[in-house]
Amino acid sequence: MVKTLGTARHKALIALLIEKRETAGLTQVELASRLGEYQSFVARLESGQRRVDVVEFLELASILEFEPDAILSRLLKVH
Repeated sequence: MVKTLGTARHKALIALLIEKRETAGLTQVELASRLGEYQSFVARLESGQRRVDVVEFLELASILEFEPDAILSRLLKVH
């Protein structure tokens, strides 16, 4: 299995999640609160230090109001 942290696809995912958070008008603190996590959790995620698992991704999609399949389709095009 290829390491995923720091790959082009991982960077694209992080950029999209940051964009969605900012579009939703949420700070890292506000998003963390909605996730039931600390701000440092979101900071590690957005800095690329942490992977996003599928369940977290779906929760982020719900909170940030985006369609997870649309994001996945975009990521499939990144190499």
